[in-house]
Amino acid sequence: MKRVELGERKRIVVKVGTSSITYPTGKINLGKMEALVRELSDLHNAGREIILTSSGAVGAGVGKLNAAPPSNLQEKQALAAIGQGLLMHMYEKFFSEYSKNVAQALLTRDCLSDPDRSQNFRNTIFTLIKLGVITIVNENDTVAVEELKFGDNDTLSAMVSVSAEADLLIILSDIDGLYDSDPRQNEAARLISEVTEVTEAMMENSKAKGSALSSGGMYTKLTAARYAMSHGIPMVIASSDEPNVIRRVAVGENIGTLFLPYVK
Repeated sequence: MKRVELGERKRIVVKVGTSSITYPTGKINLGKMEALVRELSDLHNAGREIILTSSGAVGAGVGKLNAAPPSNLQEKQALAAIGQGLLMHMYEKFFSEYSKNVAQALLTRDCLSDPDRSQNFRNTIFTLIKLGVITIVNENDTVAVEELKFGDNDTLSAMVSVSAEADLLIILSDIDGLYDSDPRQNEAARLISEVTEVTEAMMENSKAKGSALSSGGMYTKLTAARYAMSHGIPMVIASSDEPNVIRRVAVGENIGTLFLPYVK
């Protein structure tokens, strides 16, 4: 497929990471969140169907309490319980300014791996789309235990994309896309525009973690790409700092890294 074909993709899952909507302090970056909501609302006005997978609950909890980043699962669960309401309140506030209705879906891995629970989620998400509602999905960090965790919202966004029969997955991060080497260590690193196969070498070279408040890095994004690609869904990694990045990806502009699907 060609980039221009992304302009024909109707159902879009957008994943935004913690670093894309919060400051290093954990406090919510209101300017970046408002810009994100404005772009999604405008795409929705244009007839696209939008599902937002958003990290940030733990970070928001850290910011609200002026606490240190969590050092164990119990602290993460507690901070998520504090921050999730704040995060959703801000999304509700910003989306309402553009006359958009939103819903929240908090998931654990079994919600998408268990056939009955997965079908219930599909029924709900399809109904919300039919009603014109933008669904905001997050991992249910407050109750998740290790064996139920997605591990990161990159994986969650890919699984949601498949379950919701999405046409495109956009992962926004603090990096422009996939490079042939770490751009933080090599100034000559080259951005890869298109990927047709996620190789073991790519996976091995991408194991550095993200920020202190995130749970992922490029490794988890490549894992998500593999899953989406194998189910026929194109995926783009792009920087959340790029102006109008979602709209530009959605119309097929050559920005970020496009992972081409294996089928469809």
